[in-house]
Amino acid sequence: MFRFGQGCMMRAWKGTRPLSIATHPSVGARRFFGATAMASAGATGAVLWTVNPRINKEGVQCETDPAQIGAALAGGLALGCAAGYMAANSAAKAAEEKRDAYWPRKIMMLFGAPGAGKGTQGPKIVDLLGIPQLSTGDMLREAVAAGTEVGKKAKSIMDSGGLVSDDIVVGIIADRIKEPDCNSGFILDGFPRTLEQTRALDEMLAKRGECVSLVMAFDVDPAVLEERICGRWLDKASGRSYHVKFAPPKSMKLGSDGKPLKESMKDDVTGQPLYQRSDDTAEALKKRLDGYQKQTLPILDHYRPNGVVQTVNGGQDINKVWEDVLKGLSVH
Repeated sequence: MFRFGQGCMMRAWKGTRPLSIATHPSVGARRFFGATAMASAGATGAVLWTVNPRINKEGVQCETDPAQIGAALAGGLALGCAAGYMAANSAAKAAEEKRDAYWPRKIMMLFGAPGAGKGTQGPKIVDLLGIPQLSTGDMLREAVAAGTEVGKKAKSIMDSGGLVSDDIVVGIIADRIKEPDCNSGFILDGFPRTLEQTRALDEMLAKRGECVSLVMAFDVDPAVLEERICGRWLDKASGRSYHVKFAPPKSMKLGSDGKPLKESMKDDVTGQPLYQRSDDTAEALKKRLDGYQKQTLPILDHYRPNGVVQTVNGGQDINKVWEDVLKGLSVH
């Protein structure tokens, strides 16, 4: 049926356009419709042949009924072009609205103590803005694998057992943010961690005529953080995360002391045993929080005079946290 309809449409098209492509002044229009027109025409002809009782019953051929086929072609082309225009116009409008709301290029940092919500909100920001979240570890491995000039320097140092300097890390970042996926911006993950790294990053961006445009810090009460961190269980293979209070696995059973039995903590999907990170304890969390206070807070103070620091209460309902994140993205 489809081949019959397509053939009829082609003949009707030719019948209504008798002049050659070389001499006809509307050749540009015919080329514009191109493949889209033929696809629409073929589909329309197939539908017409299938659903029109008169055609099926009387065996009407396209050579003997060009007017009807021509009408079907025109309708198919009109519908196809209209649908294409509406889809393209809608996509363009959405892109324009996002650009107006979040332009210029976002150069972002996310800060927060362990369990503050960076891992939850970061991917949502990536999806919203269509910008990558750049991990210094991933960038370093990619640069070494690609054999870039900076990557070769880093490999030489790592092979000798040394630590990669801040200058090399900043150089790797400088190369990475030239990639097309960073045209609208990027989020730095795990960098900077010290004031020295912060100043080196600022200097690199200044040479490009840019600066950090948003530092989003998730603030959560330490008692809430302890509850979040110490109740977290993970599946090693998939990375799926569970929580004894907020998202317990289906298999969880409690002991006489009200705490979950380790042998009952299994992944909902695979049934494999879950585990807790060695630093997901109250003692380890205290040390990590002390390190965060000493290293990260000075970075926030460094950027605060620039008016780019946005503090979000990460201890509230997760939907409210996202609302505040959206407000911060729109303001800066």
